[in-house]
Amino acid sequence: MTDPCVLYKSQYSKAKETLDILEQQKSKIDNNLKSDPICSILHKELRRINLDIKITTNELEHAESDIVKCELKYNPLKKETKS
Repeated sequence: MTDPCVLYKSQYSKAKETLDILEQQKSKIDNNLKSDPICSILHKELRRINLDIKITTNELEHAESDIVKCELKYNPLKKETKS
């Protein structure tokens, strides 16, 4: 039997990968800002990355919510056996 929630799990996985990449980019920008704290280009990039991180975090939360709803709908016994 195929998992009806596979789409939501895929969305979660992709969002998690994206968040990991964004966190790495943010770390690089933070390191560069230590050596050049007044660079406007780096500050602009940092604002963009922070916004992208916030959006991706929201996508992760939405996908988690969809996974829970889907699993409750299609696998109600799975929830009971975990208890």
